[in-house]
Amino acid sequence: MNGGIYLDFEKPVIELEKKIEELKKLSGVEDEIERLQQQAERLKRKIFSNLTRWQRVQLARHPKRPYALDIINLITEDFIELHGDRRFGDDPAIVAGLAKIDKHSIAIVAQQKGRDTKEKIKRNFGMPHPEGYRKALRIMKMAEKFNIPVLSIVDTPGAYPGVGAEERGQFEAIAYNLFECTLLKVPIVVVILGEGGSGGALAIAHGDKILMLENAIYSVISPEGCASILWRDASKNKDAAEALKLTAQDLLKFEVIDEIIPEPIGGAHTDYQKTAENIKSVVMKNFRELTALPVDELIQKRIEKYRKMGVYKE
Repeated sequence: MNGGIYLDFEKPVIELEKKIEELKKLSGVEDEIERLQQQAERLKRKIFSNLTRWQRVQLARHPKRPYALDIINLITEDFIELHGDRRFGDDPAIVAGLAKIDKHSIAIVAQQKGRDTKEKIKRNFGMPHPEGYRKALRIMKMAEKFNIPVLSIVDTPGAYPGVGAEERGQFEAIAYNLFECTLLKVPIVVVILGEGGSGGALAIAHGDKILMLENAIYSVISPEGCASILWRDASKNKDAAEALKLTAQDLLKFEVIDEIIPEPIGGAHTDYQKTAENIKSVVMKNFRELTALPVDELIQKRIEKYRKMGVYKE
């Protein structure tokens, strides 16, 4: 199911699937295999239709979950990656460039994590530096110049908080992205793929339509960080996840996001192709709707979208 990597709550399904694989080596047990397959499917549906918020956090961080480049490679043609912010350097935690989806030109900005140790270090665990955010904005402004829409793919635990990043203006880079994205004259569709952590996510998640995978998370702080602040105990992460209400289902209810993209039963990591197809379908539907709007109306709707968020008391 997961290439040898699975979560505790997946274990009953994994054990059944292992038993099915063993039976497939034998002859004359087709009826038993079919029975167990149906049992496994029912069990999978039961487990994944009743996930806790912490279990969704675990799925959002699953080491086999598709990352941005996996999705880009599956839904686009002719992706050309562009590098550098023209000020300091290139940040591999942000992947950006131009591509086509069904012959429609788009610009892409995305946060990319790594799988093995070498790649994780190269990508800085998906935590961008300020030059990464400036690179993303450079590509967005290029998209505006050529009148092509922007697809932003979010998957980060947060912006990198190191000394060098702060010296080079981490928070200024995030704030400037928010300002510029508000007035960008082309559609911006955002997909929260895995983790959407704090301002590190928001810097490229300020768009017209915010889409979120079914088991992704989006929050001002990680459950561990929240637990450390509120209870001075990071082990209370499950309680923090419940309090933060950080799931796609929560955020759709609060109107922070616009739509949930369904995942295959068992999570996005069980079927990259199906996950990519679901993302592509919803993204293109939203691009068609947004590109039909006059520029002034597009920007005004974007401004109003964020103005109405939250609760205000006089």
